[in-house]
Amino acid sequence: MNQPRSKKIDVHGWIVLDKDFDQTSTQAVSQVRRLFNAKKGGHAGTLDPRATGILPIALGEATKTVPFVMDGRKTYRFTVAWGAETATDDTEGEVTARSEIRPARADVEALLPRYTGEIMQVPPKFSAIKVDGERAYDLARDGEEVTLEARPITVETLSLIAFSETEAEFEAECGKGTYVRAIARDIGRDLKCLGHVTALRRTRVGPFGEDDTVTLAELRELADGKITGQSLEDALLPVEAALAEVPEVKVTRDIAARLVRGQSAILRGRDAPIDGPAWASAGGDPIALCEVERGELVPKRVFVFAA
Repeated sequence: MNQPRSKKIDVHGWIVLDKDFDQTSTQAVSQVRRLFNAKKGGHAGTLDPRATGILPIALGEATKTVPFVMDGRKTYRFTVAWGAETATDDTEGEVTARSEIRPARADVEALLPRYTGEIMQVPPKFSAIKVDGERAYDLARDGEEVTLEARPITVETLSLIAFSETEAEFEAECGKGTYVRAIARDIGRDLKCLGHVTALRRTRVGPFGEDDTVTLAELRELADGKITGQSLEDALLPVEAALAEVPEVKVTRDIAARLVRGQSAILRGRDAPIDGPAWASAGGDPIALCEVERGELVPKRVFVFAA
């Protein structure tokens, strides 16, 4: 006889997961939700299955703050092997072209400025971008020809960390929508040596860095009570952790009540933020995601924490 499933509960906060190799982002979210028995959860930016590192997972009301994390800067370390291009631009796909050419370090370094700033990039065919309502990687796996248009991305920095005749390691700080696999592919093509990513690790997403991370193995140990003096909830970061780079407006309980009802409030004082996104708090508790418009605090999304 099947055991009845336990009732899902309200859990609010962030898990900054150090994602395992060969695991999809969706699988990671499902496993974290299962450990917490959480009603609602999602991630702030897909990480390739064969990539490791930071996958921020929002639970409960934290899902309302996901856009602020996704819009933040991301930092990656990645290794590019020279001499072959693959269908997926990493080790998962079949080799589609080879080259006997191997670049000199000086040639690689001279090329890097071309890949910094605002540039145009054609995403990999095996990516989560939608084409006529379908994910590009689903179409590509079904053998359909996928044509993706170049789009603007921003790469703040791109540095060569290590170099050998067969491979090179890079670090990139970039904005939303950047595909590191495409950077590796295009550098290989420009150097005529071809290349693909053999290792990829995300080390920062918005306000979250490696010091904030926890692994699935550690979460399981917490859930099983194997770590003395700590519980699973101790791994949760607060909802407002995602808003570290957004101005906070501290309000009274009376004003908080207005915001919760969807009513705006007039801001007073020289420290009021200028027009743009902000979040309101009262007594240390997050109240609402807002916009400051002409001196008024206008609620856009209100936090609802079940008692």
